[in-house]
Amino acid sequence: MTSLPNPSTLTPATEIDLAIEGMTCASCVARVEKALKKVPGVGSANVNLATERATVHASDAGLAVTALEEAVRSAGYEAHVISAAAPQEDLAEKRDSEARELGRALALSAALTAPVFLVEMGSHLLPAFHHWLGMTLGPWNGYAQFILTSLVLIGPGRRFFLKGVPALLRLAPDMNALVALGAGAAYLYSAVATFLPALLPAGTGALYFEAAAVIVTLILLGRMLEARAKGRTGAAIQRLVKLRPKTARVARNGETMDVVLDDVRIGDVVIVRPGERIPVDGRLVEGASFVDESMITGEPLPVAKAIGDTVVGGTINTSGSFSFKAERVGAATVLAQIIRMVESAQGAKLPIQALVDTVTAWFVPVVMAAALATFIGWAVFGPEPSLSLALVNAVAVLIIACPCAMGLATPTSIMVATGRAAELGILFRKGDALQTLRDATIIAIDKTGTLTEGRPAVTDLVTALGFDRADVLRLAASLEARSEHPIAAAIVAAAEEQGLTLAPAISFEAMAGFGASAIVDGRAILVGADRLMARSGLDIALFRDEATRLGLEGKSPLYVAIDGQIAAILAVADAIKPSTPAAIAALKAHGRRIVMVTGDNKATAEAIGRRLGIDEVVAEVLPDGKVAAIERLKARGAKVAFVGDGINDAPALATADIGIAIGTGMDIAIESADVVLMSGDLTGVVRAIALSRATLRNIGENLFWAFAYNAALIPVAAGALYPSFGILLSPMLAAGAMALSSVFVVGNALRLKRFNPA
Repeated sequence: MTSLPNPSTLTPATEIDLAIEGMTCASCVARVEKALKKVPGVGSANVNLATERATVHASDAGLAVTALEEAVRSAGYEAHVISAAAPQEDLAEKRDSEARELGRALALSAALTAPVFLVEMGSHLLPAFHHWLGMTLGPWNGYAQFILTSLVLIGPGRRFFLKGVPALLRLAPDMNALVALGAGAAYLYSAVATFLPALLPAGTGALYFEAAAVIVTLILLGRMLEARAKGRTGAAIQRLVKLRPKTARVARNGETMDVVLDDVRIGDVVIVRPGERIPVDGRLVEGASFVDESMITGEPLPVAKAIGDTVVGGTINTSGSFSFKAERVGAATVLAQIIRMVESAQGAKLPIQALVDTVTAWFVPVVMAAALATFIGWAVFGPEPSLSLALVNAVAVLIIACPCAMGLATPTSIMVATGRAAELGILFRKGDALQTLRDATIIAIDKTGTLTEGRPAVTDLVTALGFDRADVLRLAASLEARSEHPIAAAIVAAAEEQGLTLAPAISFEAMAGFGASAIVDGRAILVGADRLMARSGLDIALFRDEATRLGLEGKSPLYVAIDGQIAAILAVADAIKPSTPAAIAALKAHGRRIVMVTGDNKATAEAIGRRLGIDEVVAEVLPDGKVAAIERLKARGAKVAFVGDGINDAPALATADIGIAIGTGMDIAIESADVVLMSGDLTGVVRAIALSRATLRNIGENLFWAFAYNAALIPVAAGALYPSFGILLSPMLAAGAMALSSVFVVGNALRLKRFNPA
């Protein structure tokens, strides 16, 4: 991840995040992006409506942040830099506060609007009520509606005019401008009809105060519901932020003290008691326990921790007490980097967003032109009262066409999906990986540490007649305990797992390329390859069939001889992870072609490929050979995803259309990847692809609704149905429909919070 060493200036190829305030629709996004791109030294700028943030990539080392903030301010919005050392302000809390403020404004607006609406609508529906009002109130009916509506527009509705009018004066109209124009036009027309009726043609002096007041009330209702719903889209980030405890218990100068989290330093010994959250990353130096890492990895079972094991800040100590030495603090912790990754992905744009940006850049001016054409058309060609009808239909067009739903369609889905992915232990470092992953038809996978455990283990042990299995393993492990070879460590580990007590080995001799020998419990022990047995004059024909089988399975056979007799054949192999077969089967069921790319020898690789049902095996390749293999796969015209771990996979991860790093390390492999699987489990790839497909489907639904809504209702608002059916769309109904469209889009995106890959 890229960090910001200095918030005042940018270095080349550095990115900076800005929090943007005041955006309400897709046209706002386009204006802020345009303003940022005009700043000298800006390479690119990406603005996200749902997260209210902008990501700027600098191409000039002298670029000042103040210039970016001033550019945004000149476009009519506010901006401030987001520190790389801390996550963005809690959006959920901000949205809740915004929703509460909008709720108060809505309550006041509704209270003032209700009498106006009831009087005017009652007059239309009940002729007797209309006559009673005329006889009782006379001209005070219009005066009362004027006073109440004025209070609505000056009070709760003031926000639309304070932002909309300056936007109109800058010739950069936005949603606020459309609302201000619509409500303002209905209000001014009604005011003239009330106080200066002689200025209007005879028969056109209708009052539309209720339209102006109801428009403001319904738009406020829509914004309040939208703020509440959008606050829930950032719930995943909120939960991640709350994983960090506020304090840590550290041992310094012989004393134990509680310090605030920011005061923990690298090298501090941190003490953790049962049930507590681990404050920072480190390595155990005392004690043992089980740690719940589910919020980091997505895996539900607690993980055993002993001296020398690493722990991650934010995870929960479930049982014993232990102490660990802090190795990563502040912005360097895994949790801080996860939060940063998720924020970055949530602020990204998918390629599909380009279509939306193109449309919305012209949308508001086109809508205003359509409203003007509607007004002129009805005023010139419409039936009497043509002027009143022209006003009503033009206002309806202005109100119903606000492009809020378009601007929210893609970013809200991305925001919810990347948050849900983080809960499943899947980190999308780049938001566009959501779309690319869905389109990947070839999944290339590294073997060691990805398909397999990444370390040798004893997989088979077959004894000759007359030898006890446990005794043979104990003697072999006692010999191998003197060796530092990885295979020797695997044999020792197998004995320890079975609780066997090892004996001292004397006269130990290691023979490179052959094996080793020693005296254990007074017995001569040999452990090694077939060539060691042949050199010692021992016949291994007894295990010939077994050796053939093990070789075909990709395992390395070794022999154990005791006192000059072949006692057993054992196999050591890099064991396949338990979840791998099911993951490969699931990927193939999704129609993906699986290719294994490994530096291992061809026979072993092909044996594993056969066991797992892998479609193609590319073996005996160095890191640059993996890159060449990925390029050959891409040359077939397919989108290629590469799954790997470790530094040697970094070039291939960067070369693939989408790189997926598997494992919990924050090394160069993860820096080169587009997606990080925190659990080290290949089933995460299946989950990531399933989530990618669900997200793109969700975005498609949102975009269809947003575009279809406008395409269908703008003509209706303009009066297209009037000649045939006599139907006109009231500005009040237009305001309600517009508010509903945004709430629908955000609500649909929130369904991704319940995504279950099972």
